[in-house]
Parts: sequence; structure tokens; C-alpha cells
Amino acid sequence: MQVDFYQLARTPAEQIIGSIAEKVLESGGRLLIVAEDEAFLARLDRILWDQGGTSFLPHALAGGTDDARQPILLSTSPDAPNQARNMLIADGTWREAALTYERSFYLFDDSTLERARLAWKLLAGREGIERRYWAQEGGKWVKKA
Repeated sequence: MQVDFYQLARTPAEQIIGSIAEKVLESGGRLLIVAEDEAFLARLDRILWDQGGTSFLPHALAGGTDDARQPILLSTSPDAPNQARNMLIADGTWREAALTYERSFYLFDDSTLERARLAWKLLAGREGIERRYWAQEGGKWVKKA
């Protein structure tokens, strides 16, 4: 399994989330986006309607009757009723449940940097886990580790 650490700098989390979500969908995957803050998820819900080449990314907030059918599901829980094999942690709070997915994306900023460092260290040397660290340079994402 692969964990991609994304250190947010100038680009807002919502923009990065939209870009990652679009790439997951293009590859035929499903995505679970997790954050504790329901207000953040509600804002993200509105923003995702205006993303991507088709002008929106098909998604829903968890808790609806069609959760299982959603290609992208926004939730406060790391459980994926949509059978996603990709998880995106949007709030900088590491969740061990991320390791049950094929690929996880972990977004963090300056306020959650220490948590990200701890998660990076805890995953070091664990069998079957590939860590990648991405940072922005000149407006592009560059793989640093």
C-alpha cells in the first residue's frame, strides 16, 4: 500500500483535493475523503460541483441512501460504504484506518506538521508500506522522498 504525504503551502486544500479526486476517478478508482469538521466537508461538497473537465466531480456527503453508489464520498468516518480503495485525509489528523486502503493521501499544513512527522516516522520500515512525500516548488508538486 502507498501513502502520499502532501505538504500544503500556498495552494488551498480544496484545490488539491479536487485535483487528486479527478485523477483517482480518471484511473477508474473510488475515493473516500475524510475530515472531522463537518463544515469543511460541506464547503468541499459545494466546491467539488465546479471541478474537473465535466464541470463537477460526482460525489456526496456520507449518510445518504446512495452512499454505496458514490465514486467520491465525503465523510467524518474512515469507513467506505462506497467500496473506495483510496482514502484522502483532508484535515491533517492521521488515521490508522488509512492503511487498510490500497492508497492513501495525507494532506497537512504548518498547523499539523508535527502530526505528519510523527505519522511519517511511525510508518517507516513497516512491511508493505511505501511512503512518498510531496512539496510544492514553483507551483508544481515535487516528490521529495
